[in-house]
Amino acid sequence: MIRTATPADVPVIHQLIRDLAEYEKALDEVRATPEQLHEALFGPHPAAYAHIAETDSGDVAGFALWFLNFSTWRGVHGIYLEDLYVRPELRGGGHGKALLTELARLCVARGYERLEWSVLNWNKPSIDFYESLGARPQDEWTVYRLTDEALTGLGS
Repeated sequence: MIRTATPADVPVIHQLIRDLAEYEKALDEVRATPEQLHEALFGPHPAAYAHIAETDSGDVAGFALWFLNFSTWRGVHGIYLEDLYVRPELRGGGHGKALLTELARLCVARGYERLEWSVLNWNKPSIDFYESLGARPQDEWTVYRLTDEALTGLGS
């Protein structure tokens, strides 16, 4: 049901990213191209990794795209889950849980001590799902982001 993504999965991963962005009401913010994804996932220095959830018939049900982070307090890597998405018609079939279970298994096997991600505050179905697995919100932190003109202005 869960497998590591291959270069042949790039087109479907790109489409699922667009589907996720549409669900999150932010499709106009997607700029990533399939070529960029291929380089990020399978280039000489991968910046990210992906796993694919498949149905029993081999159709792609969803994906998880993640990268390594590092905790200075714990002194080890962790996994930051950038995107987790299961096609709406296949939700409730265990694919999302299987993807998270695989990432947790990787953490345990590699000695990583954290598996972290963000969720939109309005996304109650996802919040309920994550909390059912034992995940807890980290509400003492606020995420900040620099992009576009603000990033260029600060970095110039």
